[in-house]
Amino acid sequence: MKSKSIIIIILAMVNIHCGQAQDQNKKTEPKMSNSASNPAFNRKSEEKVDMPEEKWKEILTPEQYYIARQKGTERPWTSKFEKFDEKGTYYCAACGNTLFQSNTKFDSGCGWPSFFEPISKKSIIYTPDNTLGMKRTEVQCGRCKAHLGHVFDDGPPPTGLRYCINGVILGFEKK
Repeated sequence: MKSKSIIIIILAMVNIHCGQAQDQNKKTEPKMSNSASNPAFNRKSEEKVDMPEEKWKEILTPEQYYIARQKGTERPWTSKFEKFDEKGTYYCAACGNTLFQSNTKFDSGCGWPSFFEPISKKSIIYTPDNTLGMKRTEVQCGRCKAHLGHVFDDGPPPTGLRYCINGVILGFEKK
């Protein structure tokens, strides 16, 4: 009888742990900042955005803020956009700036959404990143300077580039 109780307790603990792990692994929908609470969000404007960090904290989810404003990285294979294949346009979830077309997206196997070309030269800012003992090129949103990810020179033709992007800071508009 005692061993049966122990087994039940262990099973209950495993069930609780698995439920917590599933909750942590759920792909959350990116919070789209296109409401009246975000004066920066505009899908048509190319005007640069300069907003205090406190305002960004109010507008973005904690994960978006960590990635976009503090140059964080989401865990690999957690983005809803990593294996996403809808046709349309990807844009900055913080300000609405158009970033990539779906026909430039490819499966790089790296765990993050990957693209071989931005939509325009103005949509991305390139910044040297020598953190963590690596030489990389950071890519930021051309309007609001949100950290998007990095670009590498191991992509497919025609550009040979791989824009490795944090999906949590992307929005998507279906074609």
